Amino acid sequence: MHANYELGPPPADQLVTQIDERIVRAPVARIFEIAREVEHWPAYLPHYRFVRFRHRTPDGGGMVEMAANRPFGLFNWPTWWLSEMAVNHDVPWVRFKHVGGVTTRMDVEWSFTPVEGGTLTRIVHVWNGPLWPVIGRFAATQVIAPVFVHGIASRTLAGLAAVAERDPS
Repeated sequence: MHANYELGPPPADQLVTQIDERIVRAPVARIFEIAREVEHWPAYLPHYRFVRFRHRTPDGGGMVEMAANRPFGLFNWPTWWLSEMAVNHDVPWVRFKHVGGVTTRMDVEWSFTPVEGGTLTRIVHVWNGPLWPVIGRFAATQVIAPVFVHGIASRTLAGLAAVAERDPS
């Protein structure tokens, strides 16, 4: 068994901050359980092609490979990334550090806050963009974050919320 990844909160000084959030009409424990069990996401989410753990850590995280499609009408744009994943069961949160794919060096945090009527579930992506000369900043701020990251994260959050709300206990 590998050691847990020590992933701190997303840094605040990045070029891109993409936030997707919604109130999930289910208790924190329910949406947290669904969000942290990433290997089940393809069963819930039609845009996810696969999620595979390369290895696990005691906290339930590990090195996780993910692939999803970003739909554009009748067409899908395939995406892929590799992440270190850490899970905190006490707070609770789930964090990722992308270590492979176009979004390498992206930090992601899922947080869960009890509110009246459910759980404020928030996904924060922060990143300085790809290390591409000349076009890296433009690609990150105008295409990758708003079109791909938001396009996939918003669908993921909506889909997982629907699962949690079907059986909120």
